[in-house]
Amino acid sequence: MAETAWVFPGQGSQSVGMCHDLYDSVKSAKAIFEQADTALGVPLTKLIFEGPEEELRQTINAQPALVTAGYACLEAARELNGSKLATPAFVAGHSLGEYTALAAAGVLDFSTAVRLARERGRLMHEAGQKRAGAMAAIIGLDEAKLAEVCKQSGTVMANINSPGQIVISGAAENMAKAIELATAAGASRAIPLQVSGAFHSPLMQPAAEGLTKYIDTTVFNTPVIPIIGNVTALPLTTPEDVKNELKQQLLNPVQWIRTIEYMSQQGVTNFIEIGPGRVLAGLIKRINKQAVTQNLSDLATIKALGS
Repeated sequence: MAETAWVFPGQGSQSVGMCHDLYDSVKSAKAIFEQADTALGVPLTKLIFEGPEEELRQTINAQPALVTAGYACLEAARELNGSKLATPAFVAGHSLGEYTALAAAGVLDFSTAVRLARERGRLMHEAGQKRAGAMAAIIGLDEAKLAEVCKQSGTVMANINSPGQIVISGAAENMAKAIELATAAGASRAIPLQVSGAFHSPLMQPAAEGLTKYIDTTVFNTPVIPIIGNVTALPLTTPEDVKNELKQQLLNPVQWIRTIEYMSQQGVTNFIEIGPGRVLAGLIKRINKQAVTQNLSDLATIKALGS
């Protein structure tokens, strides 16, 4: 039997105006945006719909904004097309997307998830201010060669996204050397990313320590759907599993290739990307060419579900 997984995008997928049509047309989606504003005590919805883009892109805003938009898409799909929304065998999220996945799997209620995402964003931004970090997407170099580049340049692999697309992370002063070495080793492109720090690297240690305090005072429920963790690429099935994953996640690479491979090996053939953008659908197709992908990001795609 064909199995389905829900996947949720991470930072970088945000855009001004995302999900505005859902807010206007679907009660349950509008309720999620209103809940986010109440939970955070800031007018996040106004920022999402009106910008400015530079402000929405800031880590402290982008992270809760994406959790809100992703969860609003899920609630809208349940309301408008619930009969065609297959119950997933697994959920997974890319980096920040893991927090949306936790809400989808019943581990956290939405208000708690969005507050935790904002705190994560704030702590990551502060860590980036303490020690300037940078990230770059390296195209066309395999993991083994890139591991050597990282070793020589004092950087680390941060997102192992798809064959031939890996993001590296590290101190800002090491990134130029890393890009130079990667190009010399045969990378077809090296693209510096617009981020406020070296995410998924040891430079996030202050953020991980701050986040641990919040995690330890937050109640986590047992997942009703197994979550495939970014760090282990294996199912998280207990509250303790989830807490350990979130504590380690900021310091370790997102194992996205292994996450998709694991779910595919368990019989998942249909991957539904829930939230803004189509980044994950593209990565999944490169990891598993046989995978069927769908995207639920606005009113049109949600209404077309299952067609």
